[in-house]
Amino acid sequence: MSSRDLWHGARIERTEALCADIRLFEIALPAGAEPWRPGAHLGVRVRCGDVTEGRHYSLLDLGRANDRYRIAVKRIDDGLGGSRYLWSLAAGDSVEISQPQNDFELGLDAPSYLLLAGGIGVTPLLSMAHALVRRNVPVAFHYAVRSREEAVFVALLRSWLGDRLHLHVSAEGSRLDVEGMIRACRQDAELYVCGPVGMLAATRTAWQAAGRSVDHLRFESFASGGRAANRPFTAALPRYGLELAVSAQQSLLSALETAGVEVLSGCRRGECGLCAVDVLDCDAPLDHRDVFLGDAEKAAGSRLCTCVSRPVGGRIVIDTDYRGQPAAPAA
Repeated sequence: MSSRDLWHGARIERTEALCADIRLFEIALPAGAEPWRPGAHLGVRVRCGDVTEGRHYSLLDLGRANDRYRIAVKRIDDGLGGSRYLWSLAAGDSVEISQPQNDFELGLDAPSYLLLAGGIGVTPLLSMAHALVRRNVPVAFHYAVRSREEAVFVALLRSWLGDRLHLHVSAEGSRLDVEGMIRACRQDAELYVCGPVGMLAATRTAWQAAGRSVDHLRFESFASGGRAANRPFTAALPRYGLELAVSAQQSLLSALETAGVEVLSGCRRGECGLCAVDVLDCDAPLDHRDVFLGDAEKAAGSRLCTCVSRPVGGRIVIDTDYRGQPAAPAA
């Protein structure tokens, strides 16, 4: 959890099934919601097994002006447990939330904009699209989903954007052409993209290959999955004399924190690299789910972002940058 998080008691005011695996949550605070800017997210405390952890969910702008926070949560049954916990809550249940924070803020100085969403990655881009439409700024929105059912916000976006919205449904053969999308946008456009790690990597590669400025590409990942399903593994830290069993529903970072091992962390989405550790040995392939390490570093297998990446089972031997002794294990 970020040191910026100040937790407050709140209440689930309403839930709504948007499709089979995406649910809307409306959350109310006794003192009312704080203002927030496009791209902001809300911290939510979830219970994963015996551990309480923080998860971040993008705040939704659905064009409704009232005193509630709204988030959309995709249920991932083989994930780390945060979505399953939230799906267990109903209207009237209590929940702890943070104040809104923004690591993906929309800049308002560009002459034109390109927004790209992959699946549930649409959530932070809704508020951006609404803000740009209200400012009458040139914007194109590409919304890529696997099935039409997954495009839960397409009607709302269409009402705002009209033919500036481009829906790509891979199950219907309408796959996203990232290179073509970039060629079609103005040279001075800013691109905001949120989606799975593979989409971010492909977009960043295509953006750079097109000679576009890196300063005009901004992204956020949700790092909810990788090439392989989550499997339990063992993490050994020789300097501490520790051997940790990490379950399939737990991140390596969470296991280290629970054991009292000091590890820096920040975004918890595989973007900032603060939680990266040295890999001394591993008897299984590494599933890199971050966007911080470069391709060469991932191929070398000598560093791992513990918040999202993990070995595909087996045993990994690691060393952290922190050189002190482990603290008391978390209660």
